[in-house]
Amino acid sequence: MDRLEAAKVFVTIVERGSMISAANALDMSRSMVTRYLSEMEDWSGARLLHRSTRSLSLTPAGEQVLDYCHRLLELANEVPAVSHAGVTIPRGLLRISCSQFMAHQILAPVVRQYLASYPQASVNFHVSSQTVDLVAERIDLAIRITNELDPNLIARRLGECESVVCAAPSYLAARAAVLHPEDLTQHNCLTYSYFGDVMWRFYQTDVGAKQVQTLNSDPKLNQGQAFNVPVNGNFSANDSMVVLNATLAGEGIAMQPLWAAKPYLDSGQLVTLLTEFMPQSLGVYGVYQSRKHMQPALRVMMDMLVAYFGSLKLNSASLK
Repeated sequence: MDRLEAAKVFVTIVERGSMISAANALDMSRSMVTRYLSEMEDWSGARLLHRSTRSLSLTPAGEQVLDYCHRLLELANEVPAVSHAGVTIPRGLLRISCSQFMAHQILAPVVRQYLASYPQASVNFHVSSQTVDLVAERIDLAIRITNELDPNLIARRLGECESVVCAAPSYLAARAAVLHPEDLTQHNCLTYSYFGDVMWRFYQTDVGAKQVQTLNSDPKLNQGQAFNVPVNGNFSANDSMVVLNATLAGEGIAMQPLWAAKPYLDSGQLVTLLTEFMPQSLGVYGVYQSRKHMQPALRVMMDMLVAYFGSLKLNSASLK
């Protein structure tokens, strides 16, 4: 962890008088400020602040550490700035956390272009389907696909992940047709365990709304209205590539990212289901520690990802 940054955070907390004010001043999430303070206390081996719901004050150890931090920051300010005019080109190591599928199928071409364009830059992938601690793992950028982003995180929306419900012809050949989302309750659905639920959300198109009204005799179901369908099955995984491979093997029906399924839909290895209904799309976000003093490598990488996700923009209408 960056001790210089931790020293800066500690000094700012003391100067501003609260964790929230320090987070706002540093343009950091509150959880990140708390983490830096915790790490500073671990390094010093002492509690640095007396904290209550209304105020905070320095402990004797905190007063001593504050003096050291001031001196450390003064020394750092004497180092000539490396971000002088003309030195805005990405360089150095950029650590990126993402899923296996994202690393292989989505980020790989962007990273190749990035490294070819900036010879002094390098990239390290931290491949995991779990949410990582950016500070503990020293991650510069984490790619997350979600509609429920933690409000304490600092993030930039990179693009959109549209979904498609699909299955292999071999699975469908021996089973009842899937004409309505409710039919999914009678099928083996392969799920992504990372999301922790067994509900698939759909939005009705004009035709789909009429079909559901006929099925449920519910006049309230209108075009664009969302509804959830409970699904279950005998297989789940925390990695989308594993679910995709199981779908290709004919194990069941899956809701897959459109960009992942598209090659197999085009080749006939998978078949699109429920084309009159639109599965819920998810946001693709780049999560990072702080907007302030953002390194050129991080800024350029996110700009490239926004452009790339824009070029990938597909929609379910192209599958009909």
